[in-house]
This record gives sequence, C-alpha cells and structure tokens, in this order.
Amino acid sequence: MNTQYPGITIALLAGTSLWATANADEQALHDIAAATSARRLEQDIATLAGFGTRHTLSETDSDTRGIGAARRWIKAEFDQISADCGGCLDVFYVSGIVSGTARVPDPVEVVNVVAIQRGSDDPARFVMMSGDIDSRVSDIMNATSDSPGANDNATGMAGTIEAARVLSQYSFPGSILYVGLSGEEQGLNGGEILAAHALENDWDIKAVINNDMIGNIRGINGVVNNTTARVFSEGTRYVETDDEARQRRFQGGEVDSASRNMARYIDDIADRFIPNLDVMMVYRLDRFGRGGHHRPFNEAGFPAVRIMETNENYNWQHQDIRVEDGIAYGDVLEHVDFDYTAKLTALNAVTMAAMSWAPAPPGNVSISGQVSPDTTLSWEKVPGATQYRIHWRLTTDAQWSQSRTVGDVDTFTLENVVIDNYFFGVSSVSASGVQSPVVFPGPAGAF
Repeated sequence: MNTQYPGITIALLAGTSLWATANADEQALHDIAAATSARRLEQDIATLAGFGTRHTLSETDSDTRGIGAARRWIKAEFDQISADCGGCLDVFYVSGIVSGTARVPDPVEVVNVVAIQRGSDDPARFVMMSGDIDSRVSDIMNATSDSPGANDNATGMAGTIEAARVLSQYSFPGSILYVGLSGEEQGLNGGEILAAHALENDWDIKAVINNDMIGNIRGINGVVNNTTARVFSEGTRYVETDDEARQRRFQGGEVDSASRNMARYIDDIADRFIPNLDVMMVYRLDRFGRGGHHRPFNEAGFPAVRIMETNENYNWQHQDIRVEDGIAYGDVLEHVDFDYTAKLTALNAVTMAAMSWAPAPPGNVSISGQVSPDTTLSWEKVPGATQYRIHWRLTTDAQWSQSRTVGDVDTFTLENVVIDNYFFGVSSVSASGVQSPVVFPGPAGAF
C-alpha cells in the first residue's frame, strides 16, 4: 500500500544536529530504519551468490549462471516490488558497449538495472542508491571460475533492492533511483554509462549513495566491529574550474563540496535514527589508491559518496576460493553478517527518505562580511521550502556545530559573528520540518 508520509512538526533548534529533539512525528523515519530485514537480505545475497559468477564478461544466456541471469533476476525483483506497490516503480535497463580497454579488450554490452520511484511534486530531482552487480576472482579477466561475490558486492546490490521494498511503501515529493551497476571491476564502466545517461536526460541528481561491501565486520587486522561504517567523499569537486579553484583558495571550501556535506548529512542521520551505528567520515574520494562506482558520478559533476564497512578482510575479496597455508580465501556467504548489512541498508533508506521529503538544497548560496563584525548569507529559494536555516562551525570542526532557523527569507545577517573565524552554510526546510543537506557558499559547495 502506498501511504503518504504523515506531517512532521519538528522544531529546528540550534545545536550539533541537523534535527531537533525527538517527537512522535519523526516516527516514520524510525519505522523505515526498523523495516529493513536481515532475513530478506540474506535470501537475496544468497541468490546473487548462487549465480556462480557475475563477472562482467561472463555468461549472459543462461538462466542460472552468469551476469545475464543475475541482472534479469534483479530486474524481476524490482518489477515485483513495483507490482506490490501498484506500479510505483519504473524499471528498465540502461546499457552501453565497452571495448578496447585492458580489462574489456573485446566489445561487451554493459547493462545496468534502474528502478525509479517518481516524486509527486519534484520528479526531476533525484537521490540515488546503487550497488554493483558484477564479481571477480584473483585474475580480473577470469570470467568462468566460481566468484560468488557475497560481500563484494551482493551485499550492496541486495541492500538496494531491500531499500526499494521499504521505501516503495511511502510517497515522496522528490524521486528516488535504485540502481544495479555493472562493470565495476572492469573499470567502473556501468557508472560511466549511467552518469552519461543522467546528463543526457537532465536528471537533477542531488546525491548518489554507492554501497560497495556492506556486510563484513571482521577485519584483516583482527578487529571485529559491527557498530561503525565508513563514508568516503571527495573534498573538492572534480569538475571545478580554474576560476572556481581560485575563489576557493581565498574563501575556503576544500572540505565542503556537496559530496562532503552529503557525508555530514549521513553521519547525522546515523546518530539520529540508526541505533548503535557511528559513521566514520573519511576525507578521501575512496580507499587509498582504490576506486568505486561513485567516482564516475563525481566526475560528471554529481554529489556522490561511498558507504561501506569499516573493517575489510582482503583474504575475502578479489580472491580465488581456496585454502592455502591454513587460511581460507574467497568471498563466500559465510563471511557476511546480515544484521550489519541490514543496519547499513537502513542508513541508506532513512537518508534517501529524509532527502526526498525535504526540499532541494538552496541554490546559489553566497556570503559576504569581510572587514565587518557581521556575516551575511544569501541564496535562491527552492520549491517546497517554507523556511531556511543557517549553519556555522569552526574551520577545524568536522560537523556543523551551530545553527539558526531564519524563516522564509533569501538573505540573513548574523550579527557579531565574524566571517573570518568560521565556515558557513544554508539548508532548506519543508513545512513539516524535514531538512536538506547544508550548502557551503559559492561553487565549491553547490549541489
């Protein structure tokens, strides 16, 4: 059943959170967090691992083995979710031909599975959750050996399907994209194809949340921890121009791209709505020297982050299944903690729900106040916002620490708050109290 979100009457107060103190009207977001099912995730991860291999260059005709069978099953799952919610999802493939690279030497069709839950008021505005369909073993070109890819990345793909199951029971002003991306291990091919498709079709994507390995709690270093997750985000925009870089040098913004403020938003959502989960914001595009499927979206100009487990075990990723010197290698089902996967899936679902119920982030935020005791921020109003909120923090603080709700205006002056000493931003707030991510002034922070 498709149910409209109940009115939220959260009063926004100054403090460390993007939200106010809890009240009954926040219950829907808590309900979404609680609705993700570890049992359903286990079933879906087992199904994906059961296709034997999902290598990008693997079998496509079989109904039981290879990436072709896997992507058809994913599409069928989205189709069933849509049927259960009265046709609320638009499900289709977006594909392209890749060839002539070291990892894809011959032409191959790389196929992504896309499901769109259209927004009621602002359907061209999107938030997106993605997981990777493909898997691999030690040899990146081995498309035939068993490669269950249980954690990398059946967990992210199953989480995306589960988020669609949960959120399809609600309606939102903004649209939500649920995506299975192919070709990740062969060079982030599917992300490049879908990012190009989004640009060609004028999709206004405000956030891409890429989930890549959200099921392991046992690190290669011996740490066992199911209470933390990492969010990786770029600090400065990849598409920044020389003039914009010059402006950033004098005004700041090295740690305030839209992607970085998305990470802060996710961190606050975790603190507020996901029990026993702390987000580690990592100030880096991805793990050291490595990559993920959020990167092509950053390179296309979209805000994009990666959510993943905190403790990786390299014996259980990108490995042939074997036992060697008493050590078990391989990405198999027994290494996945399904409760942990459910927790990180809930983090995604609540974040997307909050962003989709909130108005878009404010546009064209600017700031002035040099050689003055006061700081003035200005912005363009956005549809659905009934008030705006100004935020500030010390330049060494990781999270926004101070805030003030300023009403339905497009400019506001903070008296006796000196511009030199803080970083500033603006968020938009709906009539029901749901808030957007914070926008840092100028092109450095624009969404």
